[in-house]
Order: sequence, then C-alpha cells, then structure tokens
Amino acid sequence: MTQNVENQNQFEKLINSEEPVVIKFVADWCPDCKRMDFFIGSVLEQFDEFPFYEMDRDQFPEIAETYQVMGIPSLLVFKDGEKIGHLHSANAKTPDEVTNFLNDYFQKVTN
Repeated sequence: MTQNVENQNQFEKLINSEEPVVIKFVADWCPDCKRMDFFIGSVLEQFDEFPFYEMDRDQFPEIAETYQVMGIPSLLVFKDGEKIGHLHSANAKTPDEVTNFLNDYFQKVTN
C-alpha cells in the first residue's frame, strides 16, 4: 500500500529516515505509470516491511530535478538522507524488473 507525499517537509522527513524508504515518482498523464499500477501492488506485498510512497513529479519539479528523475515512473530508495537506489523508467516495465531492483537494494540495507 502506497501513501502520497503531500509536501516538501514530508518528503524531507521521509528520506532522512534511518530505515529505507521507496518513493515512486509518477504523473497523472503517464501511460507507463498506469501500467505499473496494474502490478505494483503485488510486488509491494513482498516488501511490506518497508514504507512505500508515491509522489507526483509535476507537483514537485525541483525535487525531481535534484534527484535526477528524468523519466517516469521511477523508483528511488532513500536512507539517512541519501538516495541509495534509482530504478529508471526504462527498466521499470515489468514486475520482475521492479522486484529484482527492490530485492537488490533491500538486501544491501538490511545486511
């Protein structure tokens, strides 16, 4: 289950967490974002111990630019204020691609 990031203060608090957090950058007009919505729920169930958030890139263009979100959807993993992972839209087309990415990053941060 994802929650929406509503403002910059919430975003800053989330990314500065000691626990890893995933933020999915999307836009209402994005067809690939809609396609990801069909499978992301079942992928996230496998990682329910980690928080997932969604953020509209068009509402937060400065944040998207700061973290090099060029294509959407993009999944970014943050921990302790640092971006430690970035799955670019070109590599986020299938459930397997997203699952493999999340497995890699969550293994790194939990070991």
